[in-house]
Amino acid sequence: MRLGITALLLCSFLVGCGKGGSEAANPRLKQAMDKLAAASSPEARFYALGQAAKQSLAAGKVEDARKYAQELMELLPGFRQDREYGNAAHDANVTLGRIAVREGRIDDAKRCLFESVRTPGAQQMDYGPSMSLAKDLLEKGEKQAVLDYLALCRRFWNNGRLDEWSQQVNEGKIPDFGRNAAD
Repeated sequence: MRLGITALLLCSFLVGCGKGGSEAANPRLKQAMDKLAAASSPEARFYALGQAAKQSLAAGKVEDARKYAQELMELLPGFRQDREYGNAAHDANVTLGRIAVREGRIDDAKRCLFESVRTPGAQQMDYGPSMSLAKDLLEKGEKQAVLDYLALCRRFWNNGRLDEWSQQVNEGKIPDFGRNAAD
């Protein structure tokens, strides 16, 4: 009897026994999916796809993340003048780059890393760019690519942590990127 109760509790805790799935267990994913589902225009989808891609990847839904990031990349040309263009381009490139790392396509991942900061007008850049893909690449030994990325970041983000992180990378360490590594 005790084993049965333990199994039932474990099932409820880990997977919800099929009720609600991973979206119910991940409120950020659920929020992103709800926003995407409510998007009834190309503009609304443009605003929703970045979070949908990032949160899907964080939840391990790689194919969904790829699909959302690719759709966002396809929408980008029509939104070049939009205030969110830079953020959207950054999110799509970081997501696709992180998928490329998982799939062993390191050159593609490095290209995405650089493209993620070659975008105009990203509001989130005030807080700094995402370092999640840079961290993934460091874990694969891609020190020079990350140093080049940090140098590109200096063009729009003047933050003393860039010097500290560059020094740590030069020393063969993987910096603690803090909130900049959270997607």
